[in-house]
Amino acid sequence: MIRVLIADDQVIMRAGLKVVLEAEGDLTVVGEARDGYEAVEFATELRPDVVCMDIRMPGRDGIEATRRIIATLGDDVRVLVVTTFDLDDYVFGALEAGASGFLLKGSDEATILTAIRSVAAGDGTLDHRLTQRVITEFARRRPTPEQERASAAELLTPREVEILVLLSDGLSNREIAARLFIEPTTVKYHLAGLLGKIGARDRLQAAVWAFRNGLAS
Repeated sequence: MIRVLIADDQVIMRAGLKVVLEAEGDLTVVGEARDGYEAVEFATELRPDVVCMDIRMPGRDGIEATRRIIATLGDDVRVLVVTTFDLDDYVFGALEAGASGFLLKGSDEATILTAIRSVAAGDGTLDHRLTQRVITEFARRRPTPEQERASAAELLTPREVEILVLLSDGLSNREIAARLFIEPTTVKYHLAGLLGKIGARDRLQAAVWAFRNGLAS
């Protein structure tokens, strides 16, 4: 069972999302937060698997709430940012704070459910169109210095670089395996190794690292 905390200042958004999630057998809503303060409080108390985090809330916004939740709970919780705008400095701030994925408000039910399940499983790269645009712009605005880029590439084996590049193109483990003629379990093994080497929490953070260090474009 995937335990979800909803953080949004709009009652109708919280209620609508709860109805969608509670209709699924593998999802349950463990709490609803009205602002960033409650989001941090409830996440710490309830320990959800995923927090659906609105960005723009009164008081403490979703970026600061995300930063505090990740700092406190680490890999025990994933934050799925829910935003109105697909290219927004708020989104970049949330990415830096440790968000694992992005979801546009107004997405259909299937997209919402897929996003939550993907984030819970550690597959941070979600909607290909949105995520690629956000990551590309993020990397452009915050490039890694050339000296650091050169040393970064030396951290990985050639196979890990291949997997990272394909991951950054939005491919799943199974698709990467088919492209490289290896087993999905082998992809998973190499992925776990490269995440540890570059200090990334999930696939989204790994893709960001790849773009910033010139391994993906």
